[in-house]
Amino acid sequence: MEKPGRKTGIKTKFCLKYMSKMELIKGIVIRSSRNIIITRIETTDGIKELECRIKGKILKGQENLYNPAAPGDWVNIEYQNNSSTGMILSVDERRNLFSRFNQKGAASQLLAANVDLSLCFCTPVSPPFRPRFLDRVLLQADIAGIEPLVICNKIDIDYNDIDVDERLEEYTRIGYNVMRVSAKTGEGLDELRKKIQEKTCVLTGQSGVGKSSVLNALQPGLDIKEGNLNEKYDRGVHTTSLSVMYELNDKTRIIDTPGVRRFIPDGIDSSEVILNMREFAPLAGKCSFGLSCSHKTEIGCKIMEAVHAGIIHEDRYESFLRIMDDLEGKENGD
Repeated sequence: MEKPGRKTGIKTKFCLKYMSKMELIKGIVIRSSRNIIITRIETTDGIKELECRIKGKILKGQENLYNPAAPGDWVNIEYQNNSSTGMILSVDERRNLFSRFNQKGAASQLLAANVDLSLCFCTPVSPPFRPRFLDRVLLQADIAGIEPLVICNKIDIDYNDIDVDERLEEYTRIGYNVMRVSAKTGEGLDELRKKIQEKTCVLTGQSGVGKSSVLNALQPGLDIKEGNLNEKYDRGVHTTSLSVMYELNDKTRIIDTPGVRRFIPDGIDSSEVILNMREFAPLAGKCSFGLSCSHKTEIGCKIMEAVHAGIIHEDRYESFLRIMDDLEGKENGD
């Protein structure tokens, strides 16, 4: 007859042997979907990439997010030596988070974490200059407390459009840094390389603005896939489907985000837009109707007065109204 507890003893011995091989290590996220998170870890054999999943399927504190982690996140991983996979237990506290509202998932979509600089890409043509999209990503950078930098790529193209130059000058006037570069000719890239050195940067921009081309020009050998323009519609074709982090030779980290055609700001409601747009914020609460002013029709609206006086650019005012409409639609479940 088998002695009582014999099987339990064998099981316990096995579990202790198994657990002795497990380590708790830190890794940095370099690529992430909703289910699979690729991290970079340091082992006795050197630096390696590790495919991870979430232990328990839901990370504490990340329950209502479209995706639980983003490139730039530091995570705690349960890892068995020499294994090709790991289990993520938790995400370290973040310095900041760059995100957008994902309409399909009706939740915040994390794009990058622990960022020093937000590189907001645009082009004068091919695809056309779209300042309203730029307004949104600049707003998101300001919401997150990340230093934004406007980068106008493809300046080698003869665009002959004074409106583009006027809007870029307007961004400078209201306090944004603006750089003009060309991935094709190399113009402006040395200055950009110095600006991003040893920083973690997040790249945003619509499809076709040349984010990948600039990265390849900054760091030969990266060989990031570059997309072509759809000639019929003069807009980019998506080549990046999720955020990916690249490390350059000088300890510079670049997080390339998916090219999107519509960007809904995240982390604020419609009433807070005025507080987060740079030239609007000083006028918040000064309208005749205070913070309840819609800034559309009211007499005594300081925002509309500033537009008429040229203090606020008409296009920026239009962006302001459209962003508020989008956020009001989100709040109403539209």
